[in-house]
Amino acid sequence: MSFFKKLKDKITNQTTEVTDKFKSGLEKTRESFAGKMNELVYKYRKVDEDFFEELEELLISSDVGVSTVMELVEQLKDEVRLRNLKDTKDVQPVISELLANMLDEGKEAQELNLQTDGLTVILVVGVNGVGKTTSIGKMAHYLTQEGKKVMLAAGDTFRAGAIDQLEVWGERVGADVIKQQAGSDPAAVMYDAIQAAKSRGADVLLCDTAGRLQNKVNLMNELEKVKRVIEREVPGAPHEVLLVLDGTTGQNAMVQAKTFGQSTDVTGIVLTKLDGTAKGGIIMAIKRELDIPVKFVGLGEQKDDLQPFQADQFVYGLFKDVLDSPDDVQPS
Repeated sequence: MSFFKKLKDKITNQTTEVTDKFKSGLEKTRESFAGKMNELVYKYRKVDEDFFEELEELLISSDVGVSTVMELVEQLKDEVRLRNLKDTKDVQPVISELLANMLDEGKEAQELNLQTDGLTVILVVGVNGVGKTTSIGKMAHYLTQEGKKVMLAAGDTFRAGAIDQLEVWGERVGADVIKQQAGSDPAAVMYDAIQAAKSRGADVLLCDTAGRLQNKVNLMNELEKVKRVIEREVPGAPHEVLLVLDGTTGQNAMVQAKTFGQSTDVTGIVLTKLDGTAKGGIIMAIKRELDIPVKFVGLGEQKDDLQPFQADQFVYGLFKDVLDSPDDVQPS
């Protein structure tokens, strides 16, 4: 059975709503990436060095990342030799299989580290403009739908409107917001939020943070101060430090990830605005080059469009058009 057939069978057994979100959310990337892939397959009927060179260019232009591309193509060459593939059409399922293997870290790595007993504290970091506060609101909605009592801490006290924005999300998803006035000490907000979360029996506390990079040293020092307060009040916390990245910014997202990774113990990535980019390959570069699991992906504007990342759903969303035309794909 070909990889495409196995993938399609696996997706068929999963939630239709989630599959539809990945399909629609990855439409721009699919049209660009898969469309160019199909053109490449029909341009080169024979698997040769010219085919591999143009495939490298295609992947790099999709923000997959140079080192990741080199690794992927080398693996592909090995598989082509091992399976004795001659026709480029037979190579397409192998490419998708390798991408899925690269992205799949196992269910445990991609799930949130939610505590079964006591309060779970999740610290959310990222620069301004990446959709951090919106992602917190959507994450609160997701966790609420999972039966969790969620509270929000308005720790971005520097950005105008950040507190108000979080309050709007709190009302929208039914989560209490703990705040102080603009310009307050973020660490003091976290202290108040933790005490309130404990007293009100919350399951999860989602903590917003400042995101200015104009003064990187001060920003990172502020984050460290916030983390110390959280660690002191809830031993073992924060249980997750999630870095929010804008999928439309490509390699700039990698720079941000490296910057935050040097100063904070980032445990997972929230990749937003995937529906707004034709270069969804950045998710592979992040996973492979930073070795940080992608926990959530933003696939639209609605509050339920932030979805837990699933490698098979992502690959299916990329190659939907090929999967919907199984007669065009030869078994591998």
